[in-house]
Amino acid sequence: MPDEPKTLDPAARPATTTAPAATTTPHGAAVTGDSPVPGRAQRWTLGLVTLGLVLAALNLRPAITSLGALLEEVSADLHMSGTVAGVLTSVPPLCFAVFGITAPRLARRFGPAAVVCAGMAAIFAGLVLRPFAGGTVGFLAASALALMGIAVSNVLMPVIVKRYFPDRIGSMTGLYSMALALGTSVAAAATVPMTAALGGDWRIGLGVWAAVAALAVLPWIPLVRDRDRGPATTGKAATTKTAGAAAATEAPAPRITRSRTAWALGCYFGLQATGAYITMGWMPQIFRDAGVPASTAGVLLAVTMVMGVPLAFVIPRLATRMKNQGPIVVALGLCGLAGYTGLFLAPSAGAWFWAVLLGVSNCSFPLALTMIGMRSRTGAGVVRLSAFAQSVGYLISIPGPLLVGVLYQHSGGWGLPIALMGGLMVPQMIIGILAGRDRTVEDEC
Repeated sequence: MPDEPKTLDPAARPATTTAPAATTTPHGAAVTGDSPVPGRAQRWTLGLVTLGLVLAALNLRPAITSLGALLEEVSADLHMSGTVAGVLTSVPPLCFAVFGITAPRLARRFGPAAVVCAGMAAIFAGLVLRPFAGGTVGFLAASALALMGIAVSNVLMPVIVKRYFPDRIGSMTGLYSMALALGTSVAAAATVPMTAALGGDWRIGLGVWAAVAALAVLPWIPLVRDRDRGPATTGKAATTKTAGAAAATEAPAPRITRSRTAWALGCYFGLQATGAYITMGWMPQIFRDAGVPASTAGVLLAVTMVMGVPLAFVIPRLATRMKNQGPIVVALGLCGLAGYTGLFLAPSAGAWFWAVLLGVSNCSFPLALTMIGMRSRTGAGVVRLSAFAQSVGYLISIPGPLLVGVLYQHSGGWGLPIALMGGLMVPQMIIGILAGRDRTVEDEC
């Protein structure tokens, strides 16, 4: 699959006596067939989508990692037990599974850009309301509202990329994955010191992130009515590509449940999400219980998350250049296995090294997103596959954080929970190898 669009040699174009055909941008601006660059409206649309993708990705994790950094303070203030705190860390994958499955239907009715816009608005509303919740139930409800917005946006990010940037899936997936990792790490690192600087109230520390979510709504507002495929390409290539794209869009979507690759992707997504949400929800507490100061524990989580900033850009580009992504799956899995082993044996002594290894392992997420875009030939297939793989995956990941909380409370230590985390890396590598094989769901269905 090419990573960058190919440029036609003007000299290679056949002579023609007819006027060049005109294509139309999503906003109605005509672009002549021999135009060497997209029209102004087209460039504006692509730039707006790019900005929207980056700002949306920045807001897909702070609602979770900011809470992980202050989980001890929130639990104490709202009188949560270890089990209830485990339930709280399981809410994100539950919401992602329940609400993510609705994304394809919403996208067909309103358009994916409109749904992402509504998702960003839901994140903003949830983050504004959450700090003022009077108890655990209200806190969970406000969190669920924000997570609902994250869920539908999670599913539609690969769809937006496939729609507007069909020839740059690797680079654009890398761009928003990098922004996602940046937002995740900044929220983890900055929440504790920012809370202290603002008076020490965890409510203010969590509520600040609503301002970032408000910014993410703005780029999507002009795109709300854009339900077309996205900006047209130009020239004779445009005719071929547009016709092919239209045929792909009109083709019936594959029955995903019949595809072994779809199930493998769903399971791989679930196992990597299990590790990611256990890490985001519990890793600061593991370090704090090992004697690491709270502020340092937050920074360690940030180190884990920030590893995804460069790697989230590199890994998708590398994956699109390989027919089989199994070797990348194994390399990331071995880093995770080594990180959990170190966390089990010497959590404080090698804390920084373990954080780096686990951060590399968590880059299984952008790899999974890239494989979703590669395992289907059509836009309809990507929508179905993205919703299926993420919903199945998040359902699989729900018990993980909860089980870690239960084991921690009843065993009185982190030995068993960390052993569970490390053990899950083995099936993750096996399933990932199956998901990385060079095939598409359309072939299997």
